[in-house]
Amino acid sequence: MEKPDTSIQTLFDAQKNAVVSRRRFFDYAARRTALDALQAKILAEEDAICAALAADFGKHRSEVMLTEIMPVLVEITHARKHLKRWMRPKRAASGLAFLGTSTKVHPTSKGVALVIAPWNFPFNLAIGPVVSALAAGCSVILKPSELTPATTKLINRMISDIYPPDLVTVVEGGVDVATQLLALPFDHIFFTGSPEVGQIVMKAASKTLATVTLELGGKSPVIVGPDANIKNAARWIAWGRFVNGGQTCVATDHVFVHESVRDAFVTALTAQVEKMYGRNPLSSKDLAQMAHSGQWSRIADLISDAREKGATVLIGGQTDEVTRKVAPTILLDVHDDMEVQQTEIFGPILPIMQYGDLGEVIAKINAAPHPLALYIFGSNKLAGDVISQTTSGNVGVNMSVMVFAHPSAPFGGVGRSGNGGAHGYAGFAAFSHMRQVLRARFFPFHIAFPPYTKMTRRVTKIFHKIVRL
Repeated sequence: MEKPDTSIQTLFDAQKNAVVSRRRFFDYAARRTALDALQAKILAEEDAICAALAADFGKHRSEVMLTEIMPVLVEITHARKHLKRWMRPKRAASGLAFLGTSTKVHPTSKGVALVIAPWNFPFNLAIGPVVSALAAGCSVILKPSELTPATTKLINRMISDIYPPDLVTVVEGGVDVATQLLALPFDHIFFTGSPEVGQIVMKAASKTLATVTLELGGKSPVIVGPDANIKNAARWIAWGRFVNGGQTCVATDHVFVHESVRDAFVTALTAQVEKMYGRNPLSSKDLAQMAHSGQWSRIADLISDAREKGATVLIGGQTDEVTRKVAPTILLDVHDDMEVQQTEIFGPILPIMQYGDLGEVIAKINAAPHPLALYIFGSNKLAGDVISQTTSGNVGVNMSVMVFAHPSAPFGGVGRSGNGGAHGYAGFAAFSHMRQVLRARFFPFHIAFPPYTKMTRRVTKIFHKIVRL
């Protein structure tokens, strides 16, 4: 791995030195001040944020507010409200084995953190982890995506306006810059992106023994049961797939719909897509474009591959290379040798498959890598059966995508879809070391120290009985 250039090394050294010098002083008040400043800056720059996302993605202002700005504001508000309690040392019960001691767990800042953000939600997924890092008392080097230049430049300006570089700083660049950053001995790395790049990040972190949070992705399946509210299912599945042009890590990737409601669901779904984006979606201002030309080509190729291998394009399929737009596309008659079934789609394509036996669906889900999200539309019994027999990072019942935004519950993947938790207390904990402080008042354990006499053997037997109580 190549050495970092001098400017990147200097930034890192400045943050490392600052962490040591201000550790005692970056208390609750200082962290609240840092979060307050970020909140005020976001509110003041809402127009600029919307303009940057429009330039990079063609995203409608309402979609930017809903998916990029509001989740970060919710994160900040939640952290500000609960931070004092999160920071407070928590008493740990000692039990008979540690009679005469008191134990507390102190959340302690890990130190200097690296946040590597993706291109699909370039503001939300860059700033959200910074909120958690600041709440935990960390300094942050943030590398936004080079594929969304307008948003990256805006983030750089916003951060430099409110924070000294030894607290939070932005480093722009591509793979070469990310590689240089990963060579540095960060205390924690927060990466959002593909499983393939996640493996590279984890390998780099192993060389410096940095802890990592990996928010990856995968194919998030949807089950529509025979007792589902079809209108509600169509509404949430369409939005979950096609919001942000389908470029969402927790998007509804593919649907298993029960044979008894398949026709009704397909009818409701097509009507919902038309309601959202009109009969000519390529001209809709509400449909986001593909973030870059490579992404557009990849999605267009997925549609072509499915068509060539016998899929029925129910609606959509149209593409426009100039605007980098792809119409919301619903596929029927898909099978496993199609590319859309083998890779995370990450675009506005939704394959639909019919099922009769729930056991077969569960077997398919379990045979694949654990998804980041699993969505179930139907009764509580159906949801309970699926949840108890599968593994996924998160589960949404009778709704989609919103599992990402909940501030009071941990969000994260499992296995190939990621590891570690984000948002709220889970995000605070990810950037914190939970340090045990054990105090002895009257703790006569020393009577079991060598030399091992007859008396110490008796004492050891007594201790042995105590720990089994």
